[in-house]
Amino acid sequence: MVDAFFASPAGQRLGEFMRQRLAAGAVIYPPQPLRALELTPLASVRAVILGQDPYHGPGQAEGLAFSVAPGVRLPPSLRNIFAELGIVPPHGSLVEWARSGVLLLNASLTVEDGQPGSHARKGWELLTDALLARVAATASPCAYLLWGAHAQAKAGLIQAQAAAHGRQALVLQANHPSPLSARRPPVPFLGCGHFRHARDWLAERGQPGVF
Repeated sequence: MVDAFFASPAGQRLGEFMRQRLAAGAVIYPPQPLRALELTPLASVRAVILGQDPYHGPGQAEGLAFSVAPGVRLPPSLRNIFAELGIVPPHGSLVEWARSGVLLLNASLTVEDGQPGSHARKGWELLTDALLARVAATASPCAYLLWGAHAQAKAGLIQAQAAAHGRQALVLQANHPSPLSARRPPVPFLGCGHFRHARDWLAERGQPGVF
């Protein structure tokens, strides 16, 4: 699917955009944009957490939504994610989640230093929407944790694909874990219980050990 995308006109336009930005001296994160797919092949997905775009600070983004490498200070959204889980982690890397079947996918897979959203609507969304559709059509059971309006906009796509293919899908929606929205209505992220709900739902269907 990825190769076919980059061979398509949209993929070629995205590639040309990236080459032009690099030639202009732009600093682009992360160094491995497709790492989420490498660590969590689509055939092994049991849960999906969807972010908007990678962290835009030096040394932060590591190709997994919300994750940072060990030794990197936890961004506020990630701190709230761990607070909702009720744990104090040794680091902010979510690599073990990825290896256990949690697809940590951003809608846009690259960003420029200090410029959030700088690579939005450049073509990545066509690929990531196709990946979400493939997961929804094939992964069963699968839990989808959609935080914030951007992620929640994908609920219809996920539900339609899952229903069309007879897949079991749990779609959970709450505010984004950012401090700006984590405690606000209509569905505050802190206290939403998504991790517990997803864990229990998956375990009841023979898929324990997620999160």
